[in-house]
Amino acid sequence: MAWAEGSLWVGQYRKRKIHQVDPQTGAVLRTLESDRFVTGVTWINDELWHGTWEGDDADLRHIDSRTGDVLERIDLPEGVHVSGLTYDGNGSFYCGGGPSGRVRQVSVSPRKRAEK
Repeated sequence: MAWAEGSLWVGQYRKRKIHQVDPQTGAVLRTLESDRFVTGVTWINDELWHGTWEGDDADLRHIDSRTGDVLERIDLPEGVHVSGLTYDGNGSFYCGGGPSGRVRQVSVSPRKRAEK
């Protein structure tokens, strides 16, 4: 779950969807489809990101908040799981590690983020 653009953004894990929800009415304003399980949703400034995890594969994806198209992907090492996702505003994602019980930090180049 994440708050951005005046809306609540909610990942629906098994349905592979991200919903933009109106906080006043609870109405779903938009639904984006993913080809992977959605394990977390967060924003970096005006960029929508979500985590995925299926089998032993996981990644973090920057997607177009209007179309759901994948714009950028960070693949994680095999066996590293993503359950939950947040961004600290200083260049790092934090995500749960599934059954490992660990929280993982994934650094993102601040220069790359500033160029967008």
